[in-house]
Amino acid sequence: MFGKKIGIDLGTANTLVYIPGKGIVLNEPSVVAVSEQDNTILAIGMEAKEMIGKTPEAIIAYRPMKDGVIADYRVTEAMLRYFMQKALGRWNLFKPEAMISVPAGITSTERRAVVEAALRAGAKNAYVVKEPILAAIGAGIPIHESKGHMIVDIGGGTTDVAVISLGGIVASTSVKCAGNKIDHAIADYVRKTFNLAIGDKTAENIKIHVGAAVPLEEELTVMIKGRDFVQGLPRTAQVSTNEIVRAIDPELRQVVKAIKDVLQETPPELAADIIDQGIIMTGGTSQLRGFPELIYRKTGVKAILADDALYCVVKGTGIALEHLGTYKRSIMSKRG
Repeated sequence: MFGKKIGIDLGTANTLVYIPGKGIVLNEPSVVAVSEQDNTILAIGMEAKEMIGKTPEAIIAYRPMKDGVIADYRVTEAMLRYFMQKALGRWNLFKPEAMISVPAGITSTERRAVVEAALRAGAKNAYVVKEPILAAIGAGIPIHESKGHMIVDIGGGTTDVAVISLGGIVASTSVKCAGNKIDHAIADYVRKTFNLAIGDKTAENIKIHVGAAVPLEEELTVMIKGRDFVQGLPRTAQVSTNEIVRAIDPELRQVVKAIKDVLQETPPELAADIIDQGIIMTGGTSQLRGFPELIYRKTGVKAILADDALYCVVKGTGIALEHLGTYKRSIMSKRG
């Protein structure tokens, strides 16, 4: 048995790599820095993220994944190759079997693009699996039971909502509203309210440090630095939690609407199971303060944040790879 196996959570914001037996070996931003002059790739991952918003004109740092799918094929392939080499070691002679997560609402063309990119980046086989299934496996949900489990995976580019029973997806939806849209909403709010221009990185920091899904009695505050639109000079301002709650309300409403839509499509027997067990939340953005509370208020169903919410999908790839026989039926599309 020489075949190596590798699980990849190819996300809009971050890419995580899991190797069975070793666990998560890599967690880096899905960012690539490209030189415009000769179209060469200068940096990938952590190094490239440091460059966002700080590059000279000839260098662009951007994310080749948009809303959970490949927006720039060539750059995604280079990024995958880099992450696979980094995880397996440059001198690995054997091509690995790769399992890659994709959003639930992916089209067959987008799915094929992911498989092609993985094969060209050096994988022997590529299995493409829908994120909610992997998130459920990673969160420790027994997906083969004849019980309904609802999973809400909120990442950087997409929110995937699915009801899983007997190893398959019964009802699902995928909306292109997640962490990145929330960051943009925060940046817009700061621009309109304080006349301050801030970058994506600052917006993300505000979300992490003071952001919440429901108003808090004891508000948190953070000082932000940016450029004044009127004078063009650097300036600081203070932002508090409840301002952010109002700023991101439209985005959170879209996520709640997606959950309600799936609940409406769910067969009554499974809906009863979901009321008993609650909605399981995974993905980095689900860690926003008070998110489970918001979902409970809006749907009446209790929501539970999974342990290690950020790593559920990539852990799911690892578990599914280690027990391919068991999960074969849930992992439909294989490409050799």
